[in-house]
Amino acid sequence: MKGSSKKFFTIAALGTLFSSSLCLAVAGPASNAEPKGRWLSGDFHQHSLYTDGSTPFDFVMEKSNEYGLDWWANSEHGGGRNRDGNGVLWDTYVPNPILGDSATSGGHQLMWRWQSLRDYVFPQILATRSLYPERRVFSGFEWNVPGHEHCSTAIVAEGAEAISAFEYQFDKSDKDTSRNSELAKTNATHADAVAACKWMQGQYVDGGIDNAWIIFAHIERNGPYETGGYDVNDFRDFNKAGPDVSFGFEGAPGHQVNSDRGFGNDVTCNDNGVCESDDFGGTYGGVGFYTAEVGGLWDAMLGEGRHWFNFANSDYHSHYTAGGDDFYPGEYQKTWVYAKDEDNDGAYSYNEIADGMRSGNAYFAHGDLITQLEFEAEDNNHKVSMGGDLEAEGEIIRNLKIKIKFKSPETNNCVTNDFITTCAEPKVDHIDLIAGDITGLIDPTDPDYTNATNPTTRVIATFDANSWEKDKDGANVIVHHLKSVDKSMYFRLRGTNLAPNTPDETDAAGNPLPDALVTQNQGVDGAQEAWNDLWFYSNPIFVYVK
Repeated sequence: MKGSSKKFFTIAALGTLFSSSLCLAVAGPASNAEPKGRWLSGDFHQHSLYTDGSTPFDFVMEKSNEYGLDWWANSEHGGGRNRDGNGVLWDTYVPNPILGDSATSGGHQLMWRWQSLRDYVFPQILATRSLYPERRVFSGFEWNVPGHEHCSTAIVAEGAEAISAFEYQFDKSDKDTSRNSELAKTNATHADAVAACKWMQGQYVDGGIDNAWIIFAHIERNGPYETGGYDVNDFRDFNKAGPDVSFGFEGAPGHQVNSDRGFGNDVTCNDNGVCESDDFGGTYGGVGFYTAEVGGLWDAMLGEGRHWFNFANSDYHSHYTAGGDDFYPGEYQKTWVYAKDEDNDGAYSYNEIADGMRSGNAYFAHGDLITQLEFEAEDNNHKVSMGGDLEAEGEIIRNLKIKIKFKSPETNNCVTNDFITTCAEPKVDHIDLIAGDITGLIDPTDPDYTNATNPTTRVIATFDANSWEKDKDGANVIVHHLKSVDKSMYFRLRGTNLAPNTPDETDAAGNPLPDALVTQNQGVDGAQEAWNDLWFYSNPIFVYVK
């Protein structure tokens, strides 16, 4: 593990702060064998009364546990807020605990998030860890990215000094200046956001923190960069600045019960089925345009061979049965991560889960459509899983073996109520194998650095129930062979419970249609729409020939 002892560290021009490592797993006996692993379900973006959530912190933690998540992160807005995790106003505390510059909201004093993260949220996270010792609860926050939208972050460290420092320096909504002599604020422009990724990368590499992630949130909601959102070159910049910490985005946004499924922007569709809004026409099968479009922005990044991965979460604020537009954490949308038990102690540490995220051996699924996915490519007994690089020995792979193994539960968390009239069993109708060429990293000076398309990307195979067989454990197994692979390519999967040509849901090829269509044409909306329309997306495998 990184950072095995306490230390002081200094980042040039950014001040000095105290941090130390965190190791939750007890080291086991040394072994030369591949460490055992396990699929762990998680949610890394959720809100409580600390910021703009509608329920207490402990309630959100309880729901994360109730819905069977193995790990989760408290990740809510930076800036400043006037209340604690139970909704108690900070300025009613005796004595008044508020530090930093004075500011108000609703006639009450704000506490800056750098303080609440350090002095109040983190102690509650420690208490939650004691309450649910089999779970892993990360310390995170939703970063208001300079020049952009939001981002889910988390830091693995013994204390909260590092995440407090990150929020103070780089959150565009944190206007406090009281720590300027200690930490330089750079929280206004895209360049400052890039500097934040570089700062976090430095902490990780130097051992000031044990682990971290920076995963950009609801990335289409504000449109392109010019309207406060993200362009492909922004993600390329972030990944270049912090390749070990800034390695992905939320392909499927939270707020899946929202009337515009995920984003909260008005979407209008014409008679030809073309839907428009500030966010590129809303979601497609609950997934954002940057991910759902074959040959789109995500594929453009994968075509560079860039290790840029895809995740999903709840973005829980308020449950749909209480007037909100969210599912509880773990109720509907999960990110599954394959964590390796590197310590061989039978447990899974925070580092091992974060390393699993970074590895790309992860996938997301709606409504527990699948709860297990093994996706592998093999050449001459050299095998890699999602996120991995398979290097061929020569200029051609004679027989590339693709293996897909997945499993669906008998039931999921769908229950009929005043909002949901029908629940279908989680059952995969078909899986698409998607591939694109790898042409190498694009230099920032190249005009293609701003190109968000990959025209080589296509669906190369579709598998249905006639294509898979059950193994002895009840999992479905697909084996597909590609002959004479003579160029570098990446491969990824998507699957759904819907057949091709499902009215207003999928086209003849099985591609997802804009979610606004089913609402406009059938009047199906909210939780019912979400439970009707289930998808999963894998992360890629990269295959290289010389």
